[in-house]
Amino acid sequence: MQHDNNKIPFDFESINKIPAIANILQIVCNTTGMGFSAVAHVTVDKWIACAVNDKIDFGLKPGGELKLETTICNEIRQHQKIVVIDHVAEDELFANHHTPLLYGFQSYISVPIVLKNGSFFGTLCAIDPKPAQLNNPNTIDTFKMFSDLIAFHLDALEQLALSEERLQVEKETSELREQFIAILGHDLRNPLNAVSNSAQLLARFNLDDRTQKLVKLIKDSSFRMNGLIENMLDFASGRLGGGINISPTPDEDLEKVLYQVVEEIHAISPDKKMKLNFDFEHPVAADGKRIAQLFSNLLGNALSYSPQDSVIEITASTNEEEFNLCVANPGKKIPEAAMERLFQPFSRGEVEPNQKGLGLGLYISAEIAKAHGGTLDVSSNEEKTCFTLTLPTSK
Repeated sequence: MQHDNNKIPFDFESINKIPAIANILQIVCNTTGMGFSAVAHVTVDKWIACAVNDKIDFGLKPGGELKLETTICNEIRQHQKIVVIDHVAEDELFANHHTPLLYGFQSYISVPIVLKNGSFFGTLCAIDPKPAQLNNPNTIDTFKMFSDLIAFHLDALEQLALSEERLQVEKETSELREQFIAILGHDLRNPLNAVSNSAQLLARFNLDDRTQKLVKLIKDSSFRMNGLIENMLDFASGRLGGGINISPTPDEDLEKVLYQVVEEIHAISPDKKMKLNFDFEHPVAADGKRIAQLFSNLLGNALSYSPQDSVIEITASTNEEEFNLCVANPGKKIPEAAMERLFQPFSRGEVEPNQKGLGLGLYISAEIAKAHGGTLDVSSNEEKTCFTLTLPTSK
């Protein structure tokens, strides 16, 4: 609809598919006895038929055009007033008008269609080679009502087109954002590995206490940055349609997997206290690497949100049906509002405003659980918070 203030591209085919417009044109012909009715899109240089009801073989079809200067609608576009002619031959204004003479009609009615934004769209019009009784309040009010109804549908069509355009822009922006995250994550790995390896080498030297603390800080930061990168890559992959990929092993040694994560955390933060209670009696079909990632996220989260000298309790067990892992830490109760968004991406900070980060860890962990056919739940009270992973032993 490229006219005046209306910025939506004109599409007569879409307009012609609106059921209400076809019904209106049918009613117009039936109630007035006229043989041709149409909704016309009228611009400063074109007259285009959007929808037609032709019972007199006038020959105009949707998409068809009339030369603008030959139409009365061109005048209506300028003054935006209704034009009603019962009998052209007896009408003082139109008896010698070029339009009736050219198209051979004797009765005519045309009502302007004005959109919600005030722009002129076109007209609802009807013609017939025979005279008709049109210039009366009932007929005029009916046409005005139909004109308003058509304008309503055209406005809805415009809003739909705008919404689809905005949705497409948002989709493209979202994909670019997620692709950027994925590329950034990959590009960060090499320099991060260099930093981590350098810190490992420095730790082997006989350094003074102050330097050892700095090396430990570098190691700790590198470890946490690596976790952030893994989460970013998984998030980008999942949001771009890849989902969380897993490669389950029928008899994964999850006890060994969990111990390795604990040892990594302890090597980086030896002052952190953890109490382990493992009871593995049945094999578990799982992706050990993904379970390690999930456990590392939960353990890192517990360490971040618990008091300095507190003890993190880690319980893991299996039976014939399921594997359970619980990571519990003392600390503040998670607010109810935060609980509702805890496993959603970028919700970090709603739990504790002073805590900073991307907030992807719990989201990725929940997605890993889901990929295994399991669940990740949380309970929290004034004494402690516990995250519980439950997986079927076979998948």
